[in-house]
Amino acid sequence: MSSLRQALTDYLSMRRALGYKLERAEKLLDQFLTYLEDRGEKRVTTKTALAWARLPQGTSRAWWSFRLSIVRGFASHLHAIDPASEVPASELLGNRSRGISGRCAG
Repeated sequence: MSSLRQALTDYLSMRRALGYKLERAEKLLDQFLTYLEDRGEKRVTTKTALAWARLPQGTSRAWWSFRLSIVRGFASHLHAIDPASEVPASELLGNRSRGISGRCAG
């Protein structure tokens, strides 16, 4: 298991211990890590997070914003472990509406 995969397991376990279900987040973060692995990336960068969040093309900006918010939470966790991991700024792909879930992405 890669260090990113182990970090994801630890992140999900910690958040679930706090009461979050994170079913959608787990699926999306697994897809994000596969995206990183396919590109040979060893850590999260803002550039890569933005590229992944904007997939697939043709979907709404709200969906892109939601995807990036999921990565942002995980990236914050990673940054505490590895300061070289980047946390995408909250202003990136900012969603003016609450169209995806209407509440915190967890």
